[in-house]
Amino acid sequence: MKKIAILGSTGSIGRSTLAVADRFADRIEVFGLAGGRNFEALSKQVRSFRPKVVVVGDGEPSGELVQACKESGSTLAKGVEGLAGLASDSNVDTVVSAIVGATGLEPTLRAVQAGKRVALANKEVLVMAGELVMKTARRYGAEILPVDSEHNAIFQCLEGNSRGSLRQILLCATGGPLRNRNRGELGTVTVEEALNHPRWNMGRKVSVDSATMMNKGLEMIEARHLFDLKSEQIRVVVHPQAIVHSLVEYVDGSVIAQLSRADMEIPIQYCLSYPERWADENKHLDLTAVSPLEFYEPDAGKFPALGLARAALESGGEVPIVLNAADEVAVEAFLSGEIGFVDIMEVVSEVLQKEMPEFSNNLESIIGIDHQARAVAADVVMKLRER
Repeated sequence: MKKIAILGSTGSIGRSTLAVADRFADRIEVFGLAGGRNFEALSKQVRSFRPKVVVVGDGEPSGELVQACKESGSTLAKGVEGLAGLASDSNVDTVVSAIVGATGLEPTLRAVQAGKRVALANKEVLVMAGELVMKTARRYGAEILPVDSEHNAIFQCLEGNSRGSLRQILLCATGGPLRNRNRGELGTVTVEEALNHPRWNMGRKVSVDSATMMNKGLEMIEARHLFDLKSEQIRVVVHPQAIVHSLVEYVDGSVIAQLSRADMEIPIQYCLSYPERWADENKHLDLTAVSPLEFYEPDAGKFPALGLARAALESGGEVPIVLNAADEVAVEAFLSGEIGFVDIMEVVSEVLQKEMPEFSNNLESIIGIDHQARAVAADVVMKLRER
């Protein structure tokens, strides 16, 4: 019986993980759940799965959640310490890191320091602190398995092959909801249009990142750390059907691809079952029903996020931290109606040009740079609002 803790259980990845756990209840025990402020959803999860530990943010939990924990015999904890305690609990085998954004860094690092298997759905963890996290994983013998469908696909395509024979990886992108818009139309994109992803049902932040293609830019940086790659070995291709999730090309010209339905439960299940594969007849892929499969070069001019992320990948140090922080602030400002869609990349670009504190490869330095970049980004947002 595998005992799992889900950090971010009320989000899209968290809900999909619980669906897998429910389907394989004879193999998976949900030991702990950590959610944000969606107390209603978290209360239902607690009653359904009866976890030993439940963690919420620093605010006061609702009376409904307190009652649900009491009925289920769950210990209720709060804040960063509660997250860290759950992530490092000796009873937990696998920690599913699905908290969106920089908030997920510290608890994920605690899980790594505890030598856990980490099913990583939070790409920002490796964008901000890839060298630190991977070095710590090697030191403590932790496993980091990627949940992102693209990186999970690469992980599968690399199995049984020598890394020395790898030429490049190809990360697939659907192109998002704005793929067929011309550049001049992007200035009028609404929040609803940006959130209307054609293939995936994701959270608001990730959906907007998909619309700007920053999501794919962040995934390039994540892939660099997960698979120890150089920038020139990472390529992005647009694949609108979202059936091929990524490909690996080897030096002999062979290309291996991983295909499946656009369903996040598939890579989540693989992370939980690895190295086994658990049978699930409901996930069958009928290739005759999904053809044709198309691939295109991304439009770097229309989607400058890819170029900004590539430059951050090649620069390293504090630059990826700044990129991520500025993007989080800018996306939130767009979602709240403070700035327009094209302003998102304007904010990111401007913040990347500002001087930041000196980078050191430790948690304190990373968090300090993140906070400074967010403050600068907030100032840029304010100036754009006043235009």
